[in-house]
Order: sequence, then structure tokens, then C-alpha cells
Amino acid sequence: MAVQQRKVVAQAELKAETKVDAQVGKTWGRDRDVSFGTILISLGILVLSPLWVMYTYISCNAYQCAMSAPALEIYNSPNALEALKQLLIREVPTFSPHAARIFLTWLTFQAVLYAFLPSQIGYGQRTPAGHLLPYKVNGLFAWIISHALYAAGGLYFGWWKLTIIHDNWGGLLLAANMYGYFLTFFCYIKAHFFPSHAADRKFSGSFIYDLLMGIEFNPRFGKYFDFKLFHNGRPGIVAWTMINLSFAAAQYEKIGYVTNSMILLNLLHMTYVLDFFYNEDWYLRTIDIAHDHFGFYLAWGDSVWLPWLYTLQSHYLVRNPVDLSPLHFALIFTVGYTGYFIFRSVNHQKDIVRSTNGECMIWGKPAKVIRTSFVTSDGKTHKSLLLCSGYWGLSRHFNYVGDLLISLAFCMTCGTQHLLPYFYIIYMTILLLHRIQRDHTRCKGKYGKYWEEYEKIVPYKLIPYIY
Repeated sequence: MAVQQRKVVAQAELKAETKVDAQVGKTWGRDRDVSFGTILISLGILVLSPLWVMYTYISCNAYQCAMSAPALEIYNSPNALEALKQLLIREVPTFSPHAARIFLTWLTFQAVLYAFLPSQIGYGQRTPAGHLLPYKVNGLFAWIISHALYAAGGLYFGWWKLTIIHDNWGGLLLAANMYGYFLTFFCYIKAHFFPSHAADRKFSGSFIYDLLMGIEFNPRFGKYFDFKLFHNGRPGIVAWTMINLSFAAAQYEKIGYVTNSMILLNLLHMTYVLDFFYNEDWYLRTIDIAHDHFGFYLAWGDSVWLPWLYTLQSHYLVRNPVDLSPLHFALIFTVGYTGYFIFRSVNHQKDIVRSTNGECMIWGKPAKVIRTSFVTSDGKTHKSLLLCSGYWGLSRHFNYVGDLLISLAFCMTCGTQHLLPYFYIIYMTILLLHRIQRDHTRCKGKYGKYWEEYEKIVPYKLIPYIY
């Protein structure tokens, strides 16, 4: 019902779009004027992110996921440069035509599903230039078909082993990197010469920053093939649970059974992923779609960072099987699903308020909202709501409390012997704290005095009475 209500509202608001130049002057949204320090940080991210992914691969593939082991081997060597050279020769994966074919087949298959599966049409938030864009919402269907085919091909038809992803992990890493870099530079060039919505481009004047954060807001092929939604939600997140299943199959081959920690990890990850696809229409109004432009951060990030680092726990559990006691299993299960309940409940409240224009009950009382107006760069004024009751009266990002609890549970399945599987909770904490600041900057620029009023009513950013 909420999806249909939003669709009616969105269709009523859609206007004919005109091609205009990129945004100039101060507008809300992605940063346009950036400092030299920001450019240096951006360069660091461009250089260090791929190196870190490769380091984690080497750590797991050759050192049982002991995070410090590769660095210590080089440090303790009498000739550090020679030791580094030998390590890279020995452990960096080589290009595999077979793995490249697997990756390209997967990418093409997901593109076909995205383009041709029956789908609802969802709408994101209005862009800084005033566009209200339609999206194909068919991710759950794509996930089901993909996993059914993976299982049938491996268990019934014998087309491949269920361990196919695990067995080709290094080659797939190189293929994904090649695609991630290609997509980054393709989108950079596309933004200059054939943008989808020219008025929503942002140029900072820095090649490095624009390459990292992107110039185009919603690069597309045609009306519906949106780069952001496709690359985050299809080859990346559909693959997330399939990667875990493949590594679980590899654990079975290695030790003759699947540990309860691997089962719990798969269950928690699958719940998170299926929630994403079941509520895919809701995702259209999150920061990835509603704020981020499409550059290296999302193009390479969705292609490499997400599938390789979000699944680190399954890589770890193949090399270091963990059998949880019933008490530990119950504790991790409770932490994970408490986090999921908070995460889903918080976001559901905002979705209900938006779909009913604030005419609803929150925790048994009429929803408290601030009715705002904001101006897009085409000069038009629009209306919106800021919810300040229920969970959203406790803190401005209480949904992130749930997200962090879920993330912690993922990591806890791996025990406490090594730090590497806890990278996810460390990364998510940094990411979400940074998102809080980005969201604050964007909302202050978008809503102005209304956001200042909201800050007074809801003073805490994340954890009530603490932060």
C-alpha cells in the first residue's frame, strides 16, 4: 500500500524535464567546492582502497586470515624490499580467463534480469536539480532466480561445483578490479560528454575528487537502467549471499561438515540481504541513491569492495572453523536479530510517515513532524517532512544503532582469535559516523531553518544522551 501511495504521489509530481548546464553556485547535495585537504584524502582513498583489498586477500589466502602476518614477514626480513617483491610474486593472483568469463557472465546475467524481469516502478527523492526519477524494483525476483539457478546447476545438473566462487576467488578479484576501474573512467567520460541529467552534475574542479565521488548523480542507459541501483543491488548484493554459500560448501569439502558459526553467519547475512530486496523501494530514498554521485566510490566500491570485504567472515571461517557453544550461538543470534528488529522498525516508521504525509500514529500517538519546504536548482519549491517522534525522536540516526548491532553479530561468529573478521564492524562504524556528518551537511543546506528546528527537538545524532 505504501509503495502504491508513493507511486501515485510521484507520478502526480513528475514534470517534463529540460536539458540545462551543470549546477553552479551553492546548491545542496554532493560537495562542489572542496579543499586541498579533501583532495589529498580522496587521493589516499583511490590508492589505498585497492591495496587494502589485495592485502586482505593475501592475508586470508596465505596466512589463515592473520591480518598482521604479511606485514610482519616483510618487517622481519633482512631485506624488506626483496621480501615484498617475493610476496607479491608468490601471492598476488594472476589473470584467469576462466574467472573473467565467470565474472562477465554473472554481470551480463544480472543486467538481463534487471532490464527484463517484471518489476514495480519506484521513485527516489527529488534530486537537487528537481528530477523525480523512476526505478525498476525487481531485486527480490532476481535474487531468487540467481540462487535457484546456482543451487540447481551445482546440486542437480552438475554444471559447476558449489565451491566455484571460492575456487576462483583470486581470478574473480582481478576481473572485478578491471571492471571497477573501467566503469569508473567510463562514467567520468560519460558525465562530460553524454550525461543522463546534465543539471544534476557537480564539478569540483579537481580531477581526483570528481573521479572518486563522481560527477553524474544518476547515470543511466535509457529511462530505467540506473547505474547506482544496478551496480549496488545486483552483481554486488545478490552475490553477497552466494559467495557465503560457496565458502560454506568449501568448508564442507575441507572438514566434512559446516560449522554452526558458518550456518549462523549465512543466516544473518541472508536476512540482511533479503530485507534489502524485500524493501528495495525504501532503499531508493537512502543516502546511496538520494545523495551520492556515481564515481569510483560506488563504481569500484560496488564491484570490488562490497563483495570482497563484506564477506570476510566466510573467508575466515573456511580457514579457521569455529564451533560455537549453544550459549555463544544464542548470544550472537540475539545480538544480530535485535539489531535487525531495530533497523527495520526505525526505517518502517519513516516510510509510513512519508507515505501518509504525516497523518499516522507512531507508538500509539500522532506522528510529530516538521513540515518543510526546499528549493531545487531549477528554482522550484517543494514540500517534505522531518519526523521527530518515535525512534526518530530518540536520535537522528537511530537506524544506525540497529545496523551496528547486526554488523557486530556478523563478526562475532568468527570468535576472538583474529582481528581481520572484525574489520566489518570497524569499517561500518567509521562509515556510518561519516554518513551522519554528510547527512547533516546535506540536510542543513537543503532544509535550512527547518533543520535547525529539528536539531533542537532531536539533539542526539546516534546514541541518545551520548552522541
